[in-house]
Amino acid sequence: MAILRSCVNRKTLFRWPLQAVGAHSRKPLSSTSIPPITAVEKIIIDGIKATGPISFSSYMQLCLSHPTQGYYMSPKNPIFGSKGDFVTSPEISSLFGELLGVWLMSQWMQSTRLPIRVVELGPGRGTLMHDVLRVVARFGKKQLKSVHLVETSPTLRALQDTRLSPDALKYGCALDWHDSVDQISPSSEAYTMVIAHEFFDALPFHTIEKTEQGWQEILIALAESEGVKEVDASLPESEKEKEAASAVSQSEGYPRFRYVLAPKPTAASTLLGLSSTRFRDLPVGSRLEVSPLAFRTMRAIGELICGKRDAEAPAPSPSPSRGCGLIVDYGASRAFDQSFRAFKNHEIVDVFHAPGECDLTANVDFAYLADAVHDLVPTHGPISQSAFLEGMGLQLRIDSLAAGTQTDETKAAIREAGRRLVDPAGMGKEYMVLGISGQTGEGSVWPFESAV
Repeated sequence: MAILRSCVNRKTLFRWPLQAVGAHSRKPLSSTSIPPITAVEKIIIDGIKATGPISFSSYMQLCLSHPTQGYYMSPKNPIFGSKGDFVTSPEISSLFGELLGVWLMSQWMQSTRLPIRVVELGPGRGTLMHDVLRVVARFGKKQLKSVHLVETSPTLRALQDTRLSPDALKYGCALDWHDSVDQISPSSEAYTMVIAHEFFDALPFHTIEKTEQGWQEILIALAESEGVKEVDASLPESEKEKEAASAVSQSEGYPRFRYVLAPKPTAASTLLGLSSTRFRDLPVGSRLEVSPLAFRTMRAIGELICGKRDAEAPAPSPSPSRGCGLIVDYGASRAFDQSFRAFKNHEIVDVFHAPGECDLTANVDFAYLADAVHDLVPTHGPISQSAFLEGMGLQLRIDSLAAGTQTDETKAAIREAGRRLVDPAGMGKEYMVLGISGQTGEGSVWPFESAV
């Protein structure tokens, strides 16, 4: 990442004392509950000792994507399901993937009916793609030519291969893996369907704060650092809790990290603060989580859907549709200041807990994603997951499946799974869906405009 590379010389950047800044409130731990130092944590500690505090982005990259010890890279981490750290919508019910597939195929049917290729970013165990392909093959099997999976984890690639290779053989399509979406070339001869479910929330981000000097980056330092000035935590907590947490930190060395403010603006922090017009007039004291990698990834998705790279000449007008896409994640059409969190055993834990053994995530700024492709392809929404699924006929599909079952227990299970997907106190509200469609026909893109 270019922005990361611009901050390599941290020894020069941190010649001055660092100012400690507020972090997420933490409950003090007893000495018996303090976890041992993990392999990734040791790497981070040694790195900070050698070169100084690191960005949130570097911390997240090491925790999730270290080649051998990262959360998604190590086979010892179960990740998904009841034995893992979280459960996703596709794992709850095949209805989720089916309805996403129906939307994708509806866009294709309104287009030029080009040969189909399906792209998924972060395919997990392959469950979602399996369900989507079933729908795509039903309505356009002869046109389904290839499936492209963007995945860096060898462990997850093996799971995806086991799940999807039989599908590729059955439907007569190629199955390919890529380390990044940039490795997939835009095509004017294919209709590209892109799916990114719970992908953008796991991309590394930077945290910046607007000060009187400009945008300065908040970084991660060792808790034992000397010569720092403590300030009030950004989240409310009692003075007693502060004192208790401080006592644990000093006596037991836990948590082992804390947040600090860089002494002055850098080229990288300034660029991030100017990366959206929405950020430019924010008052002093504003804090933002910004992911340049998310912006670049979304830009690449836009290029796939419109069928050309930025450097290529515009297509003749009117331009035929070359693809569509769905981004499903938690977030909103706004920037967030402090949504960074960690999951372990289906519970939220401190972001500094057992680095490399917990899932790390942050809310997605959907407006930032839309900014990335505004000149390439239209976006729609985001709308809530419940609005999308209900608009796509979830209840009718539930009734149809329930009517075809033999037992009351199975009927109840089908209805309960559907309820969880649209629960207004859970997934239905927390998850948002952003549509991307290059269709040139008149009319709205269902169900996005109907939900506005």
